Amino acid sequence: MSRVGKRPIPVPEGVEVTLKGSEVTAKGPKGTLSRSLHPDMSIEFNNGVLTVSRPTDNKAHRSLHGLTRTLIANMVQGVNEGFQKGLEIVGVGYRSQLSGGKLILQLGYSHPVEITAPPGISFNLEGTNKVLVSGIDKELVGKVSAQIRAVRPPDHYKGKGVRYSGEQVRLKAGKSGKVGSKK
Repeated sequence: MSRVGKRPIPVPEGVEVTLKGSEVTAKGPKGTLSRSLHPDMSIEFNNGVLTVSRPTDNKAHRSLHGLTRTLIANMVQGVNEGFQKGLEIVGVGYRSQLSGGKLILQLGYSHPVEITAPPGISFNLEGTNKVLVSGIDKELVGKVSAQIRAVRPPDHYKGKGVRYSGEQVRLKAGKSGKVGSKK
């Protein structure tokens, strides 16, 4: 059996989970999330605990078992606590600012790059070089963070660019000229 799939999902106080066929809806203090899951997976709600089980042991059902459980657990955690992902901007003259819900990035291009937050996502700034992307949908938070990072990924020679908080960028040595050759 799947180690991830057979773990029960505790539903905290203040979170309401509704099952309607293969549609799961989680409602909590931060908002509401709804997702349609694979119809073969059976989801049960007993005594404040959600459990996911699979009908057979074939490969497709084994792979869906852990995925389904993780998606539901992320929904429950998202509507209760929310998710956030930090980004750091490294480089001379690189900075960020908020203007009317838009994130404006100055990353060494000839123009500032504007990123509009999709519904359910909010941007917070800590100074001018740290951006916090937060929301209740873990998948959407990760997607928006990846889009911001893709505007100027970290350079492997100088380390400049946008990186995730705590991300370590291995710097390359670069050119060192002609070593050991005769003129």
